[in-house]
Amino acid sequence: MRVFFLFLFVSIISQLTAQVRNGETFQKDYQIKIAKSTTPIKIDGLFDEEVWSRAQKVSSFWEKYPDDKKKAKHATEVQTAYDDKFLYVAYTAFDSGKVFIQSLKRDIGHDGNDCIALVIDPINTRNNGFFFVVNAYNAQSEDQLNSSGNGVSFSWDQTWFSETKRYADRWTAEIAIPFKSIRYPADKKLWGINFVRVDTKTNEYSTWTNVPVNFSSHDIGYTGALVWEDAPPKPGANTVFVPYVTTEVTENRLNGDPVNAKPNAGFDAKIGLTSSLNLDLTVNPDFSQIEVDRQVTNLTRFNIFFPERRTFFLENADLFAGYGIDPIRPFYSRRIGLDKNGNKIPILFGARVTGNIAKKTRIGFMNMQTGRQGDYAPENYTALSVDQRVFNRSVIKGYFLNRTNFMTEAEKAANPLEAYSRNAGIEYNYSDLEGKWGAWATYHHSFKPNINKNNAYYNFGFNYNSRNISFVQDLSNLGTNYYADMGFIERIENYDASRDTVIRVGFKHSYTSAQYKIIPTKGKLIGIRFELENYIVFNQDNSFNERNTSFSNNIEFRNTARISYGINDSEVDLLFPISFTDATPLPVAKYKYRNIEVNYRSDFRRPFSFRVSGGTGGFYNGTNRSLSAGITFRKLPNTNLDLNFQYNKLEFPGTYGSTELFLISQRTEINFSTKLFWTTFFQYNTQRNNMNINSRLQYRFKPMSDLFLVYTDNYFTSPLFKSRNRALVFKLNYWLNL
Repeated sequence: MRVFFLFLFVSIISQLTAQVRNGETFQKDYQIKIAKSTTPIKIDGLFDEEVWSRAQKVSSFWEKYPDDKKKAKHATEVQTAYDDKFLYVAYTAFDSGKVFIQSLKRDIGHDGNDCIALVIDPINTRNNGFFFVVNAYNAQSEDQLNSSGNGVSFSWDQTWFSETKRYADRWTAEIAIPFKSIRYPADKKLWGINFVRVDTKTNEYSTWTNVPVNFSSHDIGYTGALVWEDAPPKPGANTVFVPYVTTEVTENRLNGDPVNAKPNAGFDAKIGLTSSLNLDLTVNPDFSQIEVDRQVTNLTRFNIFFPERRTFFLENADLFAGYGIDPIRPFYSRRIGLDKNGNKIPILFGARVTGNIAKKTRIGFMNMQTGRQGDYAPENYTALSVDQRVFNRSVIKGYFLNRTNFMTEAEKAANPLEAYSRNAGIEYNYSDLEGKWGAWATYHHSFKPNINKNNAYYNFGFNYNSRNISFVQDLSNLGTNYYADMGFIERIENYDASRDTVIRVGFKHSYTSAQYKIIPTKGKLIGIRFELENYIVFNQDNSFNERNTSFSNNIEFRNTARISYGINDSEVDLLFPISFTDATPLPVAKYKYRNIEVNYRSDFRRPFSFRVSGGTGGFYNGTNRSLSAGITFRKLPNTNLDLNFQYNKLEFPGTYGSTELFLISQRTEINFSTKLFWTTFFQYNTQRNNMNINSRLQYRFKPMSDLFLVYTDNYFTSPLFKSRNRALVFKLNYWLNL
């Protein structure tokens, strides 16, 4: 044991004293000159135009994952060119066999696909940029990047063009990006740029610049330089109009409602106000084509966070949703257009302005207006956010949120807290130039009628993230009267099963995480990670509430297989009775229990792959035995079949009962081409007593223009196959560049 701690100490010291490597010096070491084409380039993946014979070629790529100390296994060549309208990029990805992809659908992303990607920062401030991805079968994905380090969602949509060709020893990709789609100052002659390749067969990510392994391959802090001999063309105005029409046929058998057909129409618009500031408008938006939520088994005492799926709210979401920490977020866009039970509320119109107003200043403004739905009054939602970059990679940001309910005076008198909800806050996020050290401090305040105390939330912490070692420490304090009607707070509302009521209780927490990762240089293993986590919660009077301590070990194999195991130790001083069965609720008491879990995932690149997980141990004063399994079949590039099963058996002593929970989901995806897709999703969840079928046919008849046909059907699991409701939706949207 002493030897282990000595080894860990020496490793930490070596990491802290290592030579600083940061993105600021990259643009001196990595430069590519862009060639001008006097004739238009045909996007066909062939590279037979004259400009490609003289454009500078870069080919020395670094391996980024699993290691960052050596060159990539397979060579990649990249060239750049431009004319008056387009930025062109040509890739040649040398290969040794058939390519691997997961889907032909747009926005499938880069993970788990043989693909190439382009990272560009036209303003060259390492503050925000763009990410374009093409897999080997020409499925496109694109997103906007920012310096906060948030993951990509591929929710940003723009029209651009690409084509790929596949050969015995290589595959090629040719890309054309309209200048007006990316927007930039016309006098900027040095852009940030990086080239990424994902080679799934060798389980390798590689990049042109030497991006550290502990950062994302698309991190805009580590771009090289795209050098313009002449100033780039002026980007021009970028205005997009996207009207839609839809018809929805519904039947609610639970309420005995007759079949009802409802036509609808609306539009979205995207307007480039400046080279870096955008206006998005929506009138009567419709999200009927969005895939249903993936259901989960909830064994906590609190609500579950479901991610936003509606495209309008996903674009530039970090500007609004990036405040706070999980699970305390003052802004959660799913509150807009849905009531507290998840039922749809009509959104009448909305507007959003996002982008840079100065080199280091980024803003976001959103306003959404909902309509009346039965007894649910109309509401207006406003969000304002400002990010000011300071030093090199640090940010000061502040926000203001306002929800106004247009209730009658009588309704306000009966429910005064529902009249309005306002939140404001300021945060400072520090990062050193290399990106290893970080720290944060926040203060948030909520405003409700007649509430003047215990209505603040603040937290602070720091983290260290290097090649082998990472550490996080966060401390938070949330007042009982801190309301976030436009947000999500996991622990603030506590359900009392005996009285069937919800009670608000503020809390304080301390979260600590420490990781150590070993990166083998050869052999079958590519990563071994040890992690220790401790989460402890105190009540507002500083008395103990809950603790969860866990240790886990995750082993990654070069063939993409993974195995992990974990041990979790829990202690709860239960404040209110809670029930996980139909029997007597568990009483207020102190509970201590421990459980273990083992997980395995096979090589996902094979036609058949599987995953299995099992756990056993204590659960409050009882036991929980769990088993989950999944199997995936792929027939490239067209067919994906995925089946998942989860089982939990909860047993408690005496009158507290027992229960068995089943969650079964099956997903069928057939990609007829990069334009025609059919996806069917089946879910069976006994905890929610719901069985859902959602089937969606999508035809992309021209760039960014779609026809959808969606069928959804809901049943009870008990009594089995008793119908709840069903709907058939037709939707057509058309993308117009004005």
